[in-house]
Amino acid sequence: MFVAQGKTHLDQRVDVIPSPSLKGRSTTIKYDGLLKQAGADRLFMHYGFDGWKNPQTTEMKREPDGTFSCSVVMNGTSECNFCFKDSANNWDNNNGWNWATDIRL
Repeated sequence: MFVAQGKTHLDQRVDVIPSPSLKGRSTTIKYDGLLKQAGADRLFMHYGFDGWKNPQTTEMKREPDGTFSCSVVMNGTSECNFCFKDSANNWDNNNGWNWATDIRL
């Protein structure tokens, strides 16, 4: 993971903007991972806060560069946990590790 110009690149597949995420504010998650590379027509981000509390799923939007993105309000106190799935219910959960981004007050 590295941080540059307010973006956290968790790896080559996921970006978090801004980083760190701020409690109660909107954060954009961009996805360019396995499901997108496999030709998924629709993608969804499954997420929860502070150890997967109150999990939800939201549809992501395809961007002009081919990546998928969505914005969520950071309602947790310490972290947002997330993974991705396509419309055929294939999951990318980072080999069981999922992804997480810190939430700051």
